[in-house]
Amino acid sequence: MKERVILHCDANSFFASVEVANKPNLKNLPVAVAGNPKKRTGIILTKNHIAKKYGVETGEAIWQAKLKCPNLVLFAPHYKIYEYYSAKLKEIYEKYTDRVESFGIDECWLDVSDTYKFFGTPKELADKIRNEVKTSLNITISVGVSFCKLFAKLASDMKKPDATTIIDKRKFKEIIYPLPITDIIGIGRKLEKRYNQLGITKLGEITQVPDEILKKKFGILGIELKQKLLGYDYDEVNLFDNHVKPKSVGNGTTTIIDVYSRKEIMDVVTMLSEEISTRLRRDGFIAKGLAVGIKTATFEYFHKSKLMNITTNNSKDLVYESMNLIDSFWQYNQAVRAIRICAYNLSNANIVQLNMFTNIIKTKSIDNALDKIRKKYGYYSITPAIKINNTKLDMSRIEV
Repeated sequence: MKERVILHCDANSFFASVEVANKPNLKNLPVAVAGNPKKRTGIILTKNHIAKKYGVETGEAIWQAKLKCPNLVLFAPHYKIYEYYSAKLKEIYEKYTDRVESFGIDECWLDVSDTYKFFGTPKELADKIRNEVKTSLNITISVGVSFCKLFAKLASDMKKPDATTIIDKRKFKEIIYPLPITDIIGIGRKLEKRYNQLGITKLGEITQVPDEILKKKFGILGIELKQKLLGYDYDEVNLFDNHVKPKSVGNGTTTIIDVYSRKEIMDVVTMLSEEISTRLRRDGFIAKGLAVGIKTATFEYFHKSKLMNITTNNSKDLVYESMNLIDSFWQYNQAVRAIRICAYNLSNANIVQLNMFTNIIKTKSIDNALDKIRKKYGYYSITPAIKINNTKLDMSRIEV
């Protein structure tokens, strides 16, 4: 089998780097992108390398970051600009291979097995791409080079910013096995605790555990991770024009102040449902499954899901079904600070089971009219009446 060459390109401190790229006078200053404290989203979303040297951490409160770094320059997120830079990054990557797979807005895998020789060695190609990004976009990326996706991703995380790191097939065990298990993608705090219960703290130790124990403790995914750590990772990098079908479409928001009543919660649900339904129609999907999550003012989280009796991408249907689901488990006796809705079990919108109680032609024509208006004049050019003068809703953080 021909040995593969996989790159993982990760934009360094992406949001903060884009802000600096558009404001060169900030180049040597600590910069971070953060939410709005007045809207209770006042945490650090990302910081540049200079801010990191001061100890500023992603996820900490703004006031904590300011204690460490009083001269920290803060920006609210500008997602449209970040999307533009993300698209430009992909344009650069696609010059070198047609196998480019996105992993979030700022990361991509590239399979250059068939093309790297046109540009030299794998390292020379990685360096060439790094330099082109720096010259063209005035931001930096770190590139991991390996023979599989998992190790390429791990390599790009090992040295930042603006670096190329290689994990060679002949030496991967001595590089990877001494590393903490949390260095690998997919192992967070909960899984770390479960591995720790088996006495496992290093990646190499996972490969020593019998399959039957891994399967009992972690299911088939535990065995699959072991195989990948042994070097048997054959996951392909998707073609850049292959759009993987999403498993769900969800949205959530934190309200500016706590909400209590059914009416207040329904207002939030209505706005979330409007935007989820818009995205479902935009991507050509209908949903059969629905999940709702509620976070209280004391940060307790409650969640319930169900399969609906209909498949839909209509906002009124989603509101009705969401409120029925919430009514089944919520007592409306606690302060609520955040709500999330997720539509799942998606299928092609062109294949619809007709419902004799619904005028589907009329509903679809109304939805199409809304979508056309929003496409031409912007999403918020037309909006539910509950949005008007509703000071409890912060829609700025909801994805459209």
